[in-house]
Amino acid sequence: MKRILLRSGKSPFDVVPVEEALHRDVMATNSGNLIFSDAAHKILMAPDTEVVSNGMRTDANAAARINEEYDAFVVPLANAFRPTFEQSLQRLTRLIGKLRIPVVVLGVGAQTGVAYEAARLKPIEATVRAFCAAVLDRSATIGVRGEFTEQYLDDMGFRDVEVIGCPSMFLHGDRLPVEKRTAALTAESRIAVNGSHAAVRGGGLHRIITRTNERYPNLLYIGQNLTDARQLYWRDTDSVGGRVTEMPTHPDHPMYRAGKARVYIDPVTWLDDLRGFDYSFGSRIHGNIAALLAGTPATVLAFDSRTLELCRYFEIPHRLLSETPADLDPADLYEEADFSGLTGNHKERFDRFTAFLDKNGLRNTFTHGDGGRAFDEKLRSLSFPAGVRPWNDADLASLTSRFGWLQQRISELDSTNAQLRRDLAKSRSGARGAARAAAVIPAPSIYRRARRAVGGPLRRALKPGK
Repeated sequence: MKRILLRSGKSPFDVVPVEEALHRDVMATNSGNLIFSDAAHKILMAPDTEVVSNGMRTDANAAARINEEYDAFVVPLANAFRPTFEQSLQRLTRLIGKLRIPVVVLGVGAQTGVAYEAARLKPIEATVRAFCAAVLDRSATIGVRGEFTEQYLDDMGFRDVEVIGCPSMFLHGDRLPVEKRTAALTAESRIAVNGSHAAVRGGGLHRIITRTNERYPNLLYIGQNLTDARQLYWRDTDSVGGRVTEMPTHPDHPMYRAGKARVYIDPVTWLDDLRGFDYSFGSRIHGNIAALLAGTPATVLAFDSRTLELCRYFEIPHRLLSETPADLDPADLYEEADFSGLTGNHKERFDRFTAFLDKNGLRNTFTHGDGGRAFDEKLRSLSFPAGVRPWNDADLASLTSRFGWLQQRISELDSTNAQLRRDLAKSRSGARGAARAAAVIPAPSIYRRARRAVGGPLRRALKPGK
């Protein structure tokens, strides 16, 4: 049995309650990560292969254990070549540098603007070079998302680079049936819209969402950030992103108050819900890939290179957000969307992807296994939490669930702190021990955050007549 360690927030088969998922950040700040990591897990689950999630841990001190217990380390990545990810990339490089097993990178991308301005990435060039060199010492090639990233690495002198897109698009193997279910969108159509904070606020997407919400009463906004999920579940706005009132996940937004926003912890429930929609659009690449995997037509409003190069490679219908008018009617996007290239050339792209896996010594379920049937059956045998909804209710069940989890967390922290105090009391480190003791008592802070998060709904619940 071959054992593969997969970089992912959690196994697709881990059923995690919403509160715990948000606390642990199993989505690694963006639920789109789970779309491609779940797909990679399924693809690699050949009959003679066990796939294990690493929970996004990148501790170089674990290298000896990884070398002993696993036969390969597979690293699905998205827009990892960007300044804000540099420290994470450095940690990953340190771990890879200590590994003796093969290391295979699936679909890494560089992020800059839609004009592909590679000069903006110059400050992280040394980090990218070190990462690619470490990987290529342990694999045949590096798999990248698209044309821009390929050219970016080629300009650095790396030749063993292949464009393979993103593993998320191969969740169903060489099949990708997407077709329009209705001739045209109407006021009754079910439409999903998505967007990053940068696109909503900085790119003007909020104006498009506002106009679409006025025209289409069945519009649903699907967020992806951890910030979005915490706003929906806890009404938490205590962050920079959480204070962006233009986001439909903000408690002051009309779509929040109308219950027209969701965030999904598990791709399986995300795709299940999107199967009931007529159309999806917005700036989130994996938000729209989720729709396509569900068979629902989608159009991407490209806002940066990470979305644009994937759209071009997979022939996903798209427009540049910067060239999209604020009074856009999604019915026009739907009418012009052509999915013939997406579906007609999908098998060719899939064959290129599986050839990349073969070259790097990785078997896949579609060529060497059951086509993913065991994966799908196991997934369907489990019961995952529904998409996170806006917290507009103040019923007893809603309050009990949230307060029950908070009480459990506070009890756990009290127990941990009591043990730490006992340990510190036995130590002889004097002032250092006292300083550490002061630093490990977070319970009051957690209490205050909980009070802020649930105070409003609780006060409404306690009003006379409730």
